[in-house]
Amino acid sequence: MKVPLLDLKPQYQSLKKEIDEAVQRVIDSQYFIMGPDIQKLEEEICSYLKCKKAIGVSSGTDAILLALMALDIKPGDEIIVPTYSFFATAGVVARLNAIPIFVDCDPVTFNIDPKKIEERITSKTKVIIPVHLYGQSAEMDEIMLIAKKHNIKVVEDAAQAIGTQYKDGRFVGAIGDIGCFSFFPSKNLGGFGDGGIVTTNDEVLAEKLRIMRVHGMEQSYYHKVVGGNFRLDALQAAVLRVKLPQLDAWSAKRRENASAYTKYFNEAGLADEEGRLKFDSKNKVLLPKAVYKTGSVKNYHIYNQYIIRVENRNALLEFLKKKEVGCAIYYPVPFHRQECFSYLNCKDEEFPNSNYAAENSLALPIYPELSHEQIKYVVDSIAEFIKNK
Repeated sequence: MKVPLLDLKPQYQSLKKEIDEAVQRVIDSQYFIMGPDIQKLEEEICSYLKCKKAIGVSSGTDAILLALMALDIKPGDEIIVPTYSFFATAGVVARLNAIPIFVDCDPVTFNIDPKKIEERITSKTKVIIPVHLYGQSAEMDEIMLIAKKHNIKVVEDAAQAIGTQYKDGRFVGAIGDIGCFSFFPSKNLGGFGDGGIVTTNDEVLAEKLRIMRVHGMEQSYYHKVVGGNFRLDALQAAVLRVKLPQLDAWSAKRRENASAYTKYFNEAGLADEEGRLKFDSKNKVLLPKAVYKTGSVKNYHIYNQYIIRVENRNALLEFLKKKEVGCAIYYPVPFHRQECFSYLNCKDEEFPNSNYAAENSLALPIYPELSHEQIKYVVDSIAEFIKNK
């Protein structure tokens, strides 16, 4: 059986008529840059996330870059980031000649460990960037308390987490000073190319973000500040507006698929759901653990990726490829081990959880259209590998 890591074709086919009509509407209008679809998408995102302002931008990476520019980050400023994340989180910091300060991840959620943040704060610290990795919220209460205590801004990297709710029902991206989202095609809400959005509840900051998105212009050719070309394409906005009403249902299906994995792993005797960093037995698979799932919160984890941790990860990866099971490693090299950040002289032993995640984690298929038969085949394949190794 062939099980792709991600197959976007079924999603498109289910909305083909609506998407094709939306795209054709933009083509007929010849209004490709900014325009009514951008404005309406921004309004609809605000309504969905229960935030005051949203500004469509060119990518999730540019969302973080624009956020830091709007916060007047200067060369030499220190920005606290998790060392285990997609490169953009730290890359944009370096692009501004600021200094990324790396923090280890929590061994259960993969998110930045708030208990390790405060010890990294100095007089030069300007921003904390928590990443809601793989679709689960970081521990925002603790992070916001630390930020308030030290008068530091919080920029949420919610690139993988649109629709994720924190433990009290607040949507991520609407908790910190600025939220940053990606509409890359593989995200739960994905476009037909690059795209992103920034959110904020600060109307003054929102206006600055909006101006800086278009080279710092308030009106054509009159530049209030130096910004950049960070505009979201109208075609992307039109596609995203069709998809947004389906987002919660897609995320719910991902959670259903995650539950199916748990069921089949348990039946195979392979699951260890206690969140321990190390395994009690070499024949165990550590499953992702949804931390926030109490009360009325239904979107505590949206599983943009379904990440297991397993011994002999690289050998398992090759075995699953031979079984035609799509899988991938997110992320094999933490920031503190990246060559481009060698000048920071980080001590590898300060990041044991991130190192372990990088060396032992593996992404399995989780997209909404995945069948239970396919999920069982993935688990059975992993069981076969463990049995025969």
